[in-house]
Amino acid sequence: MKREFDVIIEKDVDGYYVASVPSLHGCHTQAKSLDELQFRIREAIELCLEVAQDEVDPVEFIGIQRVCVGA
Repeated sequence: MKREFDVIIEKDVDGYYVASVPSLHGCHTQAKSLDELQFRIREAIELCLEVAQDEVDPVEFIGIQRVCVGA
């Protein structure tokens, strides 16, 4: 059965792309390229699903908002 998951992708200070899946607790990975990241996050999702079984939190992605704080 095919399932879809929202993936959040960021770039860290060292230039690595970091992907995380909010609905799968602890499901994240990193890579130097977006192509490699795509492969790795699919692999991470499959592994997390094996462990989680039916314990997947239904999370609906709404959006991203940048908030400025401080001076």
